Amino acid sequence: MRTKYIMCLIALIAIGKTSFAQYAKDAVRFSGAQTGTTSRVKAIGGANVSVGGDLTSVSGNPAGLGFFTRSEISVTPEFNGTKNNASYLGQSTSQSKNSGNLNNVAAVFYSRLNTPRGTDKTKGWLSMNFGLGYNRTNDFGENIRFGGTNTNSINDYYADLANSSGIQGDFVQGYAYDHNLIDAYNTSATPYQSNNPRPISVKQANDIIRTGGQSEFNLSLGANYSNKLYLGLGIGIVGLNYNSTNMFNEIGVVNISEGTPATFVNRNYNSSYTQYQNTKGAGFNAKLGLIYKIDEAVRLGAQITTPTWMSVDDSFSEGLNTQISNGTKYTSESPAYTLSYTMRTPFKAAGGLSVFIGKAGFITGDVEYVNYSSARLNNTDGYNSSYDNSIIRNNYKGAVNIRTGAEIKVVPNFMLRGGYGLLGSPLKTDGKNTTMATGGLGYRFGTYYFDAAYQHVSGTQNINPYLLGTASPVANVMRTNDNFFLTLGMRF
Repeated sequence: MRTKYIMCLIALIAIGKTSFAQYAKDAVRFSGAQTGTTSRVKAIGGANVSVGGDLTSVSGNPAGLGFFTRSEISVTPEFNGTKNNASYLGQSTSQSKNSGNLNNVAAVFYSRLNTPRGTDKTKGWLSMNFGLGYNRTNDFGENIRFGGTNTNSINDYYADLANSSGIQGDFVQGYAYDHNLIDAYNTSATPYQSNNPRPISVKQANDIIRTGGQSEFNLSLGANYSNKLYLGLGIGIVGLNYNSTNMFNEIGVVNISEGTPATFVNRNYNSSYTQYQNTKGAGFNAKLGLIYKIDEAVRLGAQITTPTWMSVDDSFSEGLNTQISNGTKYTSESPAYTLSYTMRTPFKAAGGLSVFIGKAGFITGDVEYVNYSSARLNNTDGYNSSYDNSIIRNNYKGAVNIRTGAEIKVVPNFMLRGGYGLLGSPLKTDGKNTTMATGGLGYRFGTYYFDAAYQHVSGTQNINPYLLGTASPVANVMRTNDNFFLTLGMRF
């Protein structure tokens, strides 16, 4: 697991009154894709901008490909262990999810450039190396559960929706009206109100299941000039698949009309509101990079990554199921609401410094800037994206990510590594940074090698199951990831 998990660790609070207003927060969620790396670079905190000579350069700073003097290939599977500890209305719950993925496959092909006979073979353009690879750059998989006893009800939220948008059509507020959870009252300010008798006391539980991820296929070139200046160019072809199932259950009492003549009686109810989302997309980006050797001990690196331009197809549906203690059961399901739109993720810029201590090892660090407020959605299918873009501008900001690490050779063929990362929150308010601690080892034998890495990432997010102004309930979720990676490689 890399910094690809940052966007899964941060609250992206639902904005707006419609239950399917997902697009602004999805634009930021999908902007969280991070550089694919080998286990070696994972173990040094993900810092790679100025190191060079590692297959991470295929998807990271392509200038690093210029350091290769032989062809090389590697594969990196991963094991992800995710745990979410949630606190909601004074109650604590925990959910976990384990999974395995193919994280990184990369290859570089060395090509020495011909120089005239008799010229200095260490001057001028010396090599032009080509790399290609596949990376899993964002992982959305997680299970979240929280619950407790509340003094307001999701029925109040349905009533707010009815008062602002009416109850016509296949929308949840209309379902709530049909299910006797809300009703029309003779008040001009709030004609629709929940049927919960006051004071309210309801039991609530929310289950969220997310799956999918983002991947990137990379094609890169890196050139070596006089073993001093290294330049690179890369193209990334991006794929996106995101799935979310969100089920909110509430148990309480409603006061409803029964019989002829009508009388009002209190009845127990058990109601579940479920939202389903499936999003698929494809796009591309480009990377430019350089690394400069001040001397044999010090390297400076810089990398820019263009926005990713994506075409996205989204499908959303919702349903409400209610059982009332008088024996009545209600089931309502919306059709699938589909939307196709285009999205532009933020521009990224990074700089790095590496200091090599002879052949004993090195220390390296990167600083990256990402302006999440610059993510943009564009109109298609008659969708007006200006509202969502204003949400992005008003609620998100630029973030700075810092990564640092070191490698030491214990013996000539055996290395130990460690690293740390501090990943900035994109939220303007109430955002918290995510921290990452890493470690690993590597061994070389002949033309083969293996590297192993461990990463521990922790961060928090706040989730509002529904919105009621200042009375909106909030779940505080602490997410931790303990993940293991193994890279197997060969030089040829």
